[in-house]
Amino acid sequence: MKQNSSSRRVNQQAREVIASILLFEVSDPRLANVTITDCEVSFDRSFCNVFYTTEPSRYEEVSVAFDKAKGRIRSLMSKQLSWRVAPELRFLLDESVDNAERIESALKRDADRNK
Repeated sequence: MKQNSSSRRVNQQAREVIASILLFEVSDPRLANVTITDCEVSFDRSFCNVFYTTEPSRYEEVSVAFDKAKGRIRSLMSKQLSWRVAPELRFLLDESVDNAERIESALKRDADRNK
């Protein structure tokens, strides 16, 4: 999706607000040590895809915790933002971190073999 400076700013604003909510206002211990890597807010601001990462062993429990907490996060988000609508939140696992780690370890193995 092509982004202009306005949509980048909206995405960044959503990411910062959600990260702050997770850090200071949500008390679910399953959401501790979760990093919000990116947000993609739709043009009309009715939907927000929230990309997150955490340890691989916690993927399932964090997904369940986000499903349970997304209504509260949406409510808190709407209070902090001056948007006309509160976007529907979709929490998606950001697999790019895992892919980068796999590539790094493959490159490291290859470098060790070529020594």
